[in-house]
Amino acid sequence: MKPIPSGLKTTFLVHVIVGLVFGLIYLLIPALFGKTTGWPMPDVYPYRIIGAAILAFTASSWLAYRAPVWDKVRIVVQLEIVWTVLNVLVGLWGLLFAGYPAIGWVNIVTMGAFAVAFGYFYRRE
Repeated sequence: MKPIPSGLKTTFLVHVIVGLVFGLIYLLIPALFGKTTGWPMPDVYPYRIIGAAILAFTASSWLAYRAPVWDKVRIVVQLEIVWTVLNVLVGLWGLLFAGYPAIGWVNIVTMGAFAVAFGYFYRRE
């Protein structure tokens, strides 16, 4: 059985940290975050659901970080690739066509970096 590359373990750990920060922000203080960043949030409920989803992805990355072998994390890496690529595409659409505020670039760059990292390790394995 193949061990998990240390770079992938690091990617999972960074994903956990970033996911905790943004997941908790969206779950607990979406209105304050929206006001601070200029992101209009007329209804905070959908953002709380997004926060919960981010925390679920964060939990899967934590479990994957703790796993000993590639076979145990393969599906998590596949899920992360789909999630991050779709996130980038939706974010780009929003910024280019729907008037999302500039803070959206932070999300696109962050998710793009995760997409590249997870994609790299998936292809390598």
